Amino acid sequence: MVLAVLCSAVFVVNVSTTIVNIALPSLVTDLGASTRELLWIVDAFNLAFATLVLAAGSLSDRFGRRRFLIGGLALFLVSSVAGAWSQEPDTLIAWRALGGVAAAVVYPVTLSILTNVFTERTERVKAIGLWGAATGMSVAVGPVVGGALLETFWWGSILLFLGAAALVTLVAACWVVPDSRDPATPPLDVGGLLLSMIALGVLVYTIIEAPDHGWASAPTITGFVLALVALAVFAAKEFRTRYPMLDVRLFGNLRFTAASGAITAAFFALFGFIFLVTQYFQFVRDYGALETGVRMLPVAGTIAVSSLIGPRLAVRVGSKVVVALGLLSLSAGFVWAATMGVGTGYHEIVGTMIFLGTGMGLTSAPATEAIMGVVSPDKAGMGSAVNDATRELGGTLGVAVIGSIALSVYRDRLDSAQIPEPVAEPARESVGAALEISRAAGATLGDAATGLAEAARSGFMDGFSTGCLVAGAVTAVAAVLTLIYLPAHPGEPASKSGPHGVAQAPAPADRIGSRGNGPDV
Repeated sequence: MVLAVLCSAVFVVNVSTTIVNIALPSLVTDLGASTRELLWIVDAFNLAFATLVLAAGSLSDRFGRRRFLIGGLALFLVSSVAGAWSQEPDTLIAWRALGGVAAAVVYPVTLSILTNVFTERTERVKAIGLWGAATGMSVAVGPVVGGALLETFWWGSILLFLGAAALVTLVAACWVVPDSRDPATPPLDVGGLLLSMIALGVLVYTIIEAPDHGWASAPTITGFVLALVALAVFAAKEFRTRYPMLDVRLFGNLRFTAASGAITAAFFALFGFIFLVTQYFQFVRDYGALETGVRMLPVAGTIAVSSLIGPRLAVRVGSKVVVALGLLSLSAGFVWAATMGVGTGYHEIVGTMIFLGTGMGLTSAPATEAIMGVVSPDKAGMGSAVNDATRELGGTLGVAVIGSIALSVYRDRLDSAQIPEPVAEPARESVGAALEISRAAGATLGDAATGLAEAARSGFMDGFSTGCLVAGAVTAVAAVLTLIYLPAHPGEPASKSGPHGVAQAPAPADRIGSRGNGPDV
């Protein structure tokens, strides 16, 4: 019962991202959102999540995980219902940011409660597999339910659906979820919280604004330098602080560091791809919202299945092999997706999605189990928060980087297509805006309107291909680093392996953070 509620909470948070992606074209039409505003609608949620999840994980350890789960679900309910009635992109961005705050409270609590309920590794592996499968279900249900709602109601109905799902989970959590906390109750690291927010906030803001300012412009370079300095100061402060928000010593464990890097790379690539592929289906292929959702099912189904298989394979053959294969599968899928065009057959698209879904499941769940196997149960909140932060940081940067690169390529192609001056500037905002202008001004512009539509689709596909190649390169590099640095089993050096390269089962190893004071209160 507890596991079902925790999976439901994970589902609510994850479906919030996938279901909003399916509504991006509707937001262009109904709210007049530009590509820059679409990036912020997605990344306001992800950025708030990524910047606050470490603090929320630590606070839940201190004040009680059950109350944080319930409080976070209540805040998520409010932000979803209120956001449904937004009349402008900026208002929706603000409510999405508040939803990200709520998600930062909910998500790490689910994994820390799970770790404290399932203390034996075999049980924990199975539970984390189901927890990971809930992510796959959200990828499936989000686009399909969102598409069905958009076909019948207005875009705000998808947020009302999220609110209803949060309400059901909230009631169930009050009924069945037990409480637990860290007996040491360390004080809140306010300085670390502020520095992490500044570093991540400045970095994501700089990336999203780069297409407008220019990648080599003074504001962009200044932003990257400020983010790097803030990150360095944060790491130095956390290393010296007695009760850090993030215990940077965790990264001295190769299993923890390599697994965190693998998750970051996988979610970087996947979130960026989802941001683009929903627009590909609806703008380039002219599918409806429901048709788009249904066509996303192959990637969702393979994530769910491989999330169940991946952790069990990791126990048998080692995390190193499974996670590396997952990342290589992602790279293969992205390289294949980069060859897609306006007329690519759906059976070929399904092939790319199977590679992507399988890669995500084989990477995410085993790497998550590797992270949580390193920290002690009383530090489960911090370990879970780091796991969640890597996901959201990767996803946030993926949307920002891949979306911004695709937008820059799109604008370059449009600028070289000699579009009539009166419509050139608004068409540069997004492919959706360009196609809407082409339809609205068809009678006035004549052949120029047709040329605008063709140039917009062609420019988008060039940006799409470039974004996929960037994603594939990131996951390929992560696969190589995983093979070098990720130990096969807990307590085992990265290079240790048995016959035929299969890692041998390790001796029991102490978990990081354990103080030897027994189970949690």
